[in-house]
Amino acid sequence: MWQSLYEELEGHGFTVLAVALDQGATARPWIEAAAPAYPCLIDRDHHLADLYHLVNVPQAVWIDERGRIVRPPETAGSTDAFRAMDRKTFALPEAAAAERIRVKTLYLDAVRDWARRGAASPHALDESRITSRLPRPHDGIAEAHARFRLGLQLLREGAADEAEQQMAAAIRLHPDSWAMWRQAAAKNERGLAAGPEFWARVDALGARPYYPPADIAAAP
Repeated sequence: MWQSLYEELEGHGFTVLAVALDQGATARPWIEAAAPAYPCLIDRDHHLADLYHLVNVPQAVWIDERGRIVRPPETAGSTDAFRAMDRKTFALPEAAAAERIRVKTLYLDAVRDWARRGAASPHALDESRITSRLPRPHDGIAEAHARFRLGLQLLREGAADEAEQQMAAAIRLHPDSWAMWRQAAAKNERGLAAGPEFWARVDALGARPYYPPADIAAAP
């Protein structure tokens, strides 16, 4: 998806910078297999999540050629359709699959419009709307990121028990961060945190979204 969009819009000065919030062992094989033409980085310590208040993947921040944020962090074309799938066959109901396609298409069309029209695009937000949408982390979230990075460092040094305590504290302080939780969770054979523990956490959301929808209107 992102490779084809990059190829389509490269002539308009558009690029994609993908950052995996991962320790590397899981993300690197996927990146190498995809062989994207745009830059891909691995942020082992989640510095980007701390700076931009990213809590899940895929999230995106639009940044213009002046280095100015045009759209703050938001879900990048994903939906909660996966919550309706059959967990044994992974089949999606037709309506959920159609909604997933609709939302992804809407998001990508908005990116195209911005890449081609720049500040004239209705999807490029003005300063007041950007400010109103920027997340405002509190002290607990700042402490969560500090404990999370400490936990990662302890894990690298072989202090697994101490690392687990710090990671658990980080997750308690910042329960909305799926990115943090995913690093500490059990992984399946594909290296993904997608087992029963994941589904229990998703189910506990109730009516709250896993992927809060991006506020993007269809083009007139």
